[in-house]
Amino acid sequence: MTLTDGELTVNANGNAFMELMTHSSSFLLPSTPTDSRPSLTYALVVLNQRLPRFAPLLWQHAKLRLCADGGANRVYDELPQLFPHEDPSDIRRRYKPDLIKGDMDSIRKEVMDFYASLGTKVVDESHDQDTTDLHKCVAYIRDCTPNLEKSNLRILVAGALGGRFDHEAGNINVLYRFSDIRIILLSDDCHIQLLPKTHRHDIYIQSSVEGPHCGLIPIGMPSGSTSTTGLQWDLDNTETRFGGLVSTSNIVKGEKVTVRSDSDLLWTISIKNQ
Repeated sequence: MTLTDGELTVNANGNAFMELMTHSSSFLLPSTPTDSRPSLTYALVVLNQRLPRFAPLLWQHAKLRLCADGGANRVYDELPQLFPHEDPSDIRRRYKPDLIKGDMDSIRKEVMDFYASLGTKVVDESHDQDTTDLHKCVAYIRDCTPNLEKSNLRILVAGALGGRFDHEAGNINVLYRFSDIRIILLSDDCHIQLLPKTHRHDIYIQSSVEGPHCGLIPIGMPSGSTSTTGLQWDLDNTETRFGGLVSTSNIVKGEKVTVRSDSDLLWTISIKNQ
């Protein structure tokens, strides 16, 4: 028998242990495994950075597609380039976002008018200069989509890395601001997600599309104790902090990595160039 109190489960012997959180990059596969339990729901947010080459795959997996302000320019301009043998106008109509949201300081008028004419909802939040466009989109997904299954939701963020570092830092901050939502930041080269200290983590590696290079980064506060399995250089109750040891340029060895820490960590792994 178990008794649950917050994130700790107490077994019959009175010993407390962390609940398990599992992770898999199945969204990088052409089709998500049909035997996966539980079934996942994906939402896609496109930011105003170069689209990853696998953007159409993310779009296919997503039940909801949002553009954060100038992300709509990227969809309009760059998605047709990924289909060089097709008519650009056909691609633009096929890949129509459900929503464009932000402070509207980057989107071109002709792009906004084009998608609005196709039925895309446009939400101008130029009055809010205290949150990023990604923050606005994640808040919308959380609060304004009653028909979207939330219990197993994953938010994929394309164009989240690269370009200005302050933009990257703002995107990473969103992981912490919405730590109860599973958000994955993506670029052509890697992806990043938060591993909350409230759980122990099993990370299932999709070796055909990701790895082997990876890292565990403590941001916001040091980790007094982190332990892992499945890495070339595992940590064993190791302290990690900026100004000391940080596990970068590590290598995954097999199909699963486990992580347990007394601090929130960022997990990052390379994406293979296929």
